[in-house]
Amino acid sequence: MTDGSRLLAGRYQVGALIGRGGMADVHVGVDTRLGRKVAVKLLRPSLANDPKFRLLFREEAQKAARMAHPTIVRVFDAGEETVRDANGTETQLPFIVMEFVDGRLLKDIIADGPIEQSEAARIVGQVLTALEYSHRALLVHRDIKPGNIMITQSGQVKVMDFGIARAVSDNSATVADTSAVLGTAQYFSPEQARGETVDARTDLYSTGVVLFELLTGKPPFHGDRPVAVAYQHISETPARPSALNPRVSPAMDAVVLHALEKDKFARFQSAAEFRSALEAAVAGEVLVKKAPKDDFNATLFGVNPSARAGSDATMRQLSNSADDRVVRTQSRPPVAWIWAGIAVMAVILGGLTFWVLNLQPTQIGVDLSVDVPNVVGMTYEAGAQKLSDLHLVPNRLGEPSDTVPEGAITRVEPVAGTRVAKNYPVKVWVSTGRSIVAIPLVTNQTQKAAIKTLTEAGFVYGSTKTSHSPSVPKGVVMGTNPEGGTQARLGTTIDLLVSDGLVDVPKVVGLSIGDANRKLSPLGLNINPVADDTCTGGVVTGQSLAPGPQPQRSSISLTYCSGV
Repeated sequence: MTDGSRLLAGRYQVGALIGRGGMADVHVGVDTRLGRKVAVKLLRPSLANDPKFRLLFREEAQKAARMAHPTIVRVFDAGEETVRDANGTETQLPFIVMEFVDGRLLKDIIADGPIEQSEAARIVGQVLTALEYSHRALLVHRDIKPGNIMITQSGQVKVMDFGIARAVSDNSATVADTSAVLGTAQYFSPEQARGETVDARTDLYSTGVVLFELLTGKPPFHGDRPVAVAYQHISETPARPSALNPRVSPAMDAVVLHALEKDKFARFQSAAEFRSALEAAVAGEVLVKKAPKDDFNATLFGVNPSARAGSDATMRQLSNSADDRVVRTQSRPPVAWIWAGIAVMAVILGGLTFWVLNLQPTQIGVDLSVDVPNVVGMTYEAGAQKLSDLHLVPNRLGEPSDTVPEGAITRVEPVAGTRVAKNYPVKVWVSTGRSIVAIPLVTNQTQKAAIKTLTEAGFVYGSTKTSHSPSVPKGVVMGTNPEGGTQARLGTTIDLLVSDGLVDVPKVVGLSIGDANRKLSPLGLNINPVADDTCTGGVVTGQSLAPGPQPQRSSISLTYCSGV
């Protein structure tokens, strides 16, 4: 049965192959019941031989289907179809029906070369948003890599295969056979490589590997075999991305290396923390490592083995058996104690009620919260001081602006007028000046067209200088200052160098006719030799054009001695 005629679950028409991976083929499809375009992922039949896998696969696909977020490819349906091969043998064909995404895989984009730091941060930031959402749903991806990330035509990031990696990895015992299923060990976390239990921080490590590859064009570790790469994740220190791409900033280096810490308790502890550090790095702020909070680690990710244990007294009390604890000799408090406690509580509640009833409504919460002031347009120093005076904590971030002067505040979050608690962190974006872009290439355009191109691109036309040229027509641009293609801030003044349509004719009288021809030929002139047999020696005795500026492609006659 051909793919074009295959119908899964009685409703999904399987169409052309649009992608192929280590564990599945992806086809474009149509949900005939709802009449919508979908993507159909057909898993390798070898994955379905084990009933345990089929059970895990169904459970994880159901979890993934419950997630609805703009950065996650939706899973609409999943199941298994019984198919018969050419030999008549029946096999189970696991399939997943997903949202159809019109875009490119991130691995194909990386194949074109390293990506600008700001764009890499934008892409990874959206991946982290997807992970933050999935981690709150207690779903760990386990296979974050460029092959599982798509970029739509509008630039939206879409992470796919949530839940599938869990089913596969729980059904695979070793790094060697996992590589055959998941395609590569280049994005393994150290705990995955060691075969340990994984959690949300595994996804953050893999995201750090993706960020490294976006910035440098290659992953941090390489090897001939997956086992060799996995060993490097456990034992080798990755290079700084800037060592491979000098355009990567020290701030971004720090974020990448922190994400790639071997100890999962030493790296980022949440997707939100990773994303905040990424935003700060784009603004030029170098990451300052913070000591992990033991209570956070203990409640969400297990106890940090390097953290100090709780108090000995508490541990002893928790470990005591019921027989070791103090035995009460009285089954309940005396009646007098009970009535005394009730009386005290009544007095406290009465006093509290009286205080609340006599409190002015406008006073409630006055000392606990403040309104975020309007500091947009101020210098950062002035705005930060105003926020600090109200017991708010300014957090500086940078962004280019074509309208707000460099050093002035462009926006804040929360916005002005929002009521927040004291000591609340307020993000303050400060203008880094106009955007830095490439100067358009206007060579070989007319002066008028070049000026229009530059001004439409956001640059300012300065002045025009003329120069001789044997080939560039009069009025056509020969170059710019600064040079086209180089980076400059919007609003930079650009000067033009334009051909005046002239060439500088040299004096050739006295030269041999051969030397005269060689000197004049690069100027594009029409040379007409005129022989004079009254003299000998082959020397030029006259030229029809006087030395100096002359129109391009002019004719020049050279009189030379041709006698013997």
